Amino acid sequence: MAPTLIQKYIKRGLGDKLDHSNVELASTLIRYLIYIFAFLLILPFLHLDLSGLFVAGGIIALALAFAAQNIVSNFISGIFLMIERPIKTGDTVIIGSTWATVQTIQMMSTIVRGFDGIYIRIPNSKLFTSEITNLVINPARRFEYTIGIRYKDDAGKAIAIIRELIDKQPYALKSPGPSVYVDKLDDSSVNLMVRVWAPSLFWWGLRTELLWKIKVELEKNGIQIPFPQRELWFNNILKTDMKTVKAPPIKDIPYQEIEPQSKIGKPKPGETHDW
Repeated sequence: MAPTLIQKYIKRGLGDKLDHSNVELASTLIRYLIYIFAFLLILPFLHLDLSGLFVAGGIIALALAFAAQNIVSNFISGIFLMIERPIKTGDTVIIGSTWATVQTIQMMSTIVRGFDGIYIRIPNSKLFTSEITNLVINPARRFEYTIGIRYKDDAGKAIAIIRELIDKQPYALKSPGPSVYVDKLDDSSVNLMVRVWAPSLFWWGLRTELLWKIKVELEKNGIQIPFPQRELWFNNILKTDMKTVKAPPIKDIPYQEIEPQSKIGKPKPGETHDW
């Protein structure tokens, strides 16, 4: 009863100073420490003679230590995650090859939800030693497009149209500002590089909407995105009128009679064959 009340008091006191995941982690850790302290405190009043159990207890403790090494590793990793704070509840992260949103950070494991809604429980020891990419820890993120236009289109006009369209977007940041420039002269197109900064919370929505708006706006102004093209040059001999080309003469092949093959029958008595 007392540890539960203390845990609620800690949550209430630290709720405004720490995020939800760290408050949960701290309150759970303190509750376990209270249990351990209470057990050690009442142990002398039980008048138990534990000297006879030291040898057996040592062997049992050694066996439990090997069996519980993963549990201890997860517990310690949870403490380090609370101190280092690489992620918090609600963050969009990449853990290894998993893209997910953090749901809860517990003492032994961390619960995340994949982009397809799948529930994933990751042990804290594995999470602590894995490569973590936090996609929203910074306030702003950049995205970029490569947009190809035809060689006969005005690249300066296309850049001006794209810049004007970006300026109309409420979530496109002014500082750092966007950049639009000719990046490459490709085989079939002039490639424009478009780079835009946006708040991390609105980055994905702006990225998915802006590309289609650019495409529509360029087409309204007569600027098209070309298809891959190839020019083939033929030799002069292939330009001859096919009507003047005569088929090669067909030579008559004389008829040749094929001699019948000798039939192989059963050997007569006394005959031998060198096969």
